[in-house]
Amino acid sequence: MSVVAILGAGPIGAAIAHKLAERGRCREIRLIDSAGSVAAGKALDIMQSGPIGRYDTRLVAGEDPLAATGAEAIVFADEVTGGEWQGDKGLARVQQLVRAGTTAAFVFAGPNQTWLMETSHVELTVPADRLVGTAPSGLVAALRAVVSVELGVNGVDLAVTGRPPEFVIGWSSATVDGALVTDRVPAHRLMAISQSLKKLWPPAAQTIAAPTALIVEGLVMGSRRLHQALTILDGELGARRVAAMLPVRLGHGRVLQRIVPSLSPQERTQLVNELGERMSSRTP
Repeated sequence: MSVVAILGAGPIGAAIAHKLAERGRCREIRLIDSAGSVAAGKALDIMQSGPIGRYDTRLVAGEDPLAATGAEAIVFADEVTGGEWQGDKGLARVQQLVRAGTTAAFVFAGPNQTWLMETSHVELTVPADRLVGTAPSGLVAALRAVVSVELGVNGVDLAVTGRPPEFVIGWSSATVDGALVTDRVPAHRLMAISQSLKKLWPPAAQTIAAPTALIVEGLVMGSRRLHQALTILDGELGARRVAAMLPVRLGHGRVLQRIVPSLSPQERTQLVNELGERMSSRTP
């Protein structure tokens, strides 16, 4: 059993806290927000719904961000009045926690935190394997649902790569019931589905919360399954120090392995070009 801290009791932070509590694998969840009374109210509400949801996870609330330093995973979400942790304000909060000596994994759950995640690695030298972004992970489930409706079946397996809001879908290796999706869905429909993905960005709080809870649990307790999440590349696809969606293996508070999915030459070229542009934009 573990301790997880969530910075921000806004819609995203509260949804993640509720989902983690429901799953019952965390010993304690710390909901931290400058609006301490609001955070306390939301924590109490989640706990009081425990008898109905059949969970007894302990939730505590507070205003001091340094209360997160003892946690095994720290989730950057959204404040009640300030919105997502991002930009210079978010970077200052990461720096404060790093200077306080935390070795926890940092989970960036907001749709607008890609820059913060990358800059935490580049400027604050937080190890890449301690940084994970989860907002785009919710789109994977949404995309699978769209394809399932298209085919009238469940069990779609596909990979989403790239950087928000530009994503590359690995249609060439996507499968359903052991068959290639490309053999079941016409190319023009796959293109239309790919284009519709942009309309699903940014995902809502509940869409973010479900995969974030699974990823947090994978980080602190280990997981046999692969999770699709934003991760800082270290040579994969010829890119370094930029974030991209990849299947990852998690455990021991770290990203243990990044896996480049099977992509067609066209899909791979599109992805490499996007990452190359991002690397060029970071060059002084």
